[in-house]
Amino acid sequence: MKKYLAIDLGASSGRGIIGTLDGGKLTLSELHRFSNDPVETENGFFWDTLRLVHEIKTAILKAAHSGGVDTVGIDTWGVDYAYIDSEGIMMAPSFQYRDARTEPMMKKVYESVPYSELYGVTGIESMSFNTVFQLYDDVCRRPWLHSAARVALLTPDLLGYLLTGKCACEYTIASTTALLDAKTREFTSDVMKKLGIRADIFPSVVMPGAVLGKLTDKIDAETGHTGAYVVNVASHDTASAVAAVPACGEDVLFISSGTWSLMGIESDAPVINEVSRKYSFTNEGGAFGKINIMKNIMGLWLIQESRRQWKREGKEYSFDEMSEAALSSEPFASIINPDDPVFNAAGNIPERIRDYCRRTSQKVPESMGAVVRCIFESLALRYRWTAERLEELTGRRYTTVNIVGGGTKDELLCRFTANGTGRRVAAGPVEATAIGNILMQAYAAGEISGAAQGREIVRASFENKIYEPDLSMSDGWDEAYGRFCSLCGE
Repeated sequence: MKKYLAIDLGASSGRGIIGTLDGGKLTLSELHRFSNDPVETENGFFWDTLRLVHEIKTAILKAAHSGGVDTVGIDTWGVDYAYIDSEGIMMAPSFQYRDARTEPMMKKVYESVPYSELYGVTGIESMSFNTVFQLYDDVCRRPWLHSAARVALLTPDLLGYLLTGKCACEYTIASTTALLDAKTREFTSDVMKKLGIRADIFPSVVMPGAVLGKLTDKIDAETGHTGAYVVNVASHDTASAVAAVPACGEDVLFISSGTWSLMGIESDAPVINEVSRKYSFTNEGGAFGKINIMKNIMGLWLIQESRRQWKREGKEYSFDEMSEAALSSEPFASIINPDDPVFNAAGNIPERIRDYCRRTSQKVPESMGAVVRCIFESLALRYRWTAERLEELTGRRYTTVNIVGGGTKDELLCRFTANGTGRRVAAGPVEATAIGNILMQAYAAGEISGAAQGREIVRASFENKIYEPDLSMSDGWDEAYGRFCSLCGE
C-alpha cells in the first residue's frame, strides 16, 4: 500500500497524518502534532515559517521510522506569502493575516480598482487580509522588496519550495489572493498592472494533483531517505476539507468548521452576479476542478480566543465545561453578529461581546456560560442567514448541512445549528482537511479516479452523527433570527 503524509497546518497548530487505502477504505494515523505560534513584534505579526519547516521535517522523519512514506501534501490557510530572492532565500518573514497593516490599503486599492470591478473578475469577497491588499501595502511601503524578489510564494507553495527547491502556485491557494480570474483561472494582469503589482510575481498556476517535486537530497537525508515526492494537493485547507465532505450534492450545504466557518456549495463554474456581490459570497478554487461558492464566517475563533482570555485571567475551562455552562444559561438572552469587525483581532473577546451587547441595548452576558451560549447561538443564526442567501442565489432548497472539521466535536454547536437553521445536520468527519489532502495524493498516484470515488471512500471509512431539528424550539429561534437580522441591518 502507498503511504501518504498529510501536513495539515492551521492558524494555531499543525499535524502530520499518514493515510493508507485498502479495500476502498481509508485509514489514518497521526504521527506528529505541534503548535503553530505566530510571533508579535514591534514591526508586525509574523508566521514562524522556518519553525514550521522543522516540524514538517520531523513529521517526515517519523513517517520514515514508521514504515516509510511515498508522497507528502501540504495544506494551510490562505492569502499569506513570502518573497524569494535570486539566490533562492526567503527575503523577509511572512506576515500573519491578522496583522493590521492592510486596513488602510482597502480604500486605496478601490480608488484604482473599484470593488465592483475586482469582484467581477475574481469573485472574491472583500476582506482586509486578502493578498491583493497585502501586496499593495508592499508596493506602497516596501517597494524595494517587491521589485527585487525573484518570486512570491503563498504559504503552502513556500513550504513546498523549501522542501523541494521547486516553485509552483497551486490553484486553490491562488484563488484566495483576490487576483485570480475566476473564469480563466489565471492571474489577472490588468488588475495587477493598475495597482503596480508585478504580473510575474507568482509562478504559473498548477491544478491540484500535480507533482511538485522530490525532496532535495539534503532534506531527504535529514528525514530518513524516504525518496518522497511532494504533491500539490488542494493546498488551501478549505478546499481540502470540502473534498472530504461525504454528502455533497444538490440539496446539501457544507460548513468547514474551525477557526473560520466556511459555509457554501460546490459548483462547476463561478457564480458572480449582483446577488453574490450584494451578499459578499466568495468563489474559491476547489479540488477536482470545482468552485466553492461560500461565505467566510467568524467561527470557533470566538470560542478559542475567549478561552485564551479566561486562561489569562487564571480561569482554565475545558471545552466540555464551556458547553455545559452554556447549556444551563438563558437561551437567546444576547445575540451578536459574529462577523462584526470588532471581533477580528486577538484579545479580550468576552469583553468585546459585552460591549457589543451594551451598544445594542441587550442583556449583557456576564458569566462564562452566557458568553459561550451567545457565541454558539449567534453562529447558528449566521448559518441560517447564509443558507437562505445561498438559496436565493441558486434557486435551490437545501435540506441538509454537512459540518466537517473541528466543530463536529462540539455537540452543542451542531445541535444549535440544526435547530437554528431548521435543517438536518450531518456532522463529520473531524479530520476532513487531512482526508481531502490524502485523497488528492491518492488521485495523483492513480489510486482514485476523482471526486465521486473519493467521497465514496469517505462514506465507507468514517461515520457521521446526525442531528435533526427540534421543531418545538422553532418559535424561539424564529424570534431570535428576527433580532439577528435587525442587528445585521437585514
